[in-house]
Amino acid sequence: MKQPRAWQRMLSGRRLDLLDPTPVDIEIEDIAHGLAFQARWNGQTRGDFPYSVAEHSLLVEEIFTRSNPALPVKWRLAALLHDAPEYVIGDMISPVKASVGPGYEELDDRLMAAIHLRYGLPITVPVAIKKKIKQADKISAWLEATQIAGFSKDEANKFFGKPDALIIQGLTIALRTPVDVRLDFTARHEQLLRKIP
Repeated sequence: MKQPRAWQRMLSGRRLDLLDPTPVDIEIEDIAHGLAFQARWNGQTRGDFPYSVAEHSLLVEEIFTRSNPALPVKWRLAALLHDAPEYVIGDMISPVKASVGPGYEELDDRLMAAIHLRYGLPITVPVAIKKKIKQADKISAWLEATQIAGFSKDEANKFFGKPDALIIQGLTIALRTPVDVRLDFTARHEQLLRKIP
């Protein structure tokens, strides 16, 4: 019996094997494009454009940098790329991930390893750094929840924890076109890569 196709053709022309992804098939333009068109919150946000995973990733990296200004730049890059596998597998809300089971996490881990290798990051991010990225992710979720997803602050505090007012000062979500977000994501990736020794 013929095996089902397990690769996806990317706009760059690469064929990304989802079962055995390799760093040579990873291109930042493909990641930025896919994430810019991937809606968070299952698209249940206010505004004329979806709030994309690429926009969320930029916000997480900003929060991570504000919270950890002395950490090496490579961890800022890891924060920017923390949801990068979603350019292929999509953004699933936590309840859906839980119902899919461990298969989703295994696929995510394989893709993340290839992405990290491609951009010079360790396959496994140290636990302490992973926790700091997760904290920035939660703060981003709090901002998203209260600004565009219809949550009250009390509700968001319950699900994501109350953020430090200094960390979120001046952070306002403005929905933008996928093209603008894609360009900013790619530019930020390039800036961070140039700063890594």
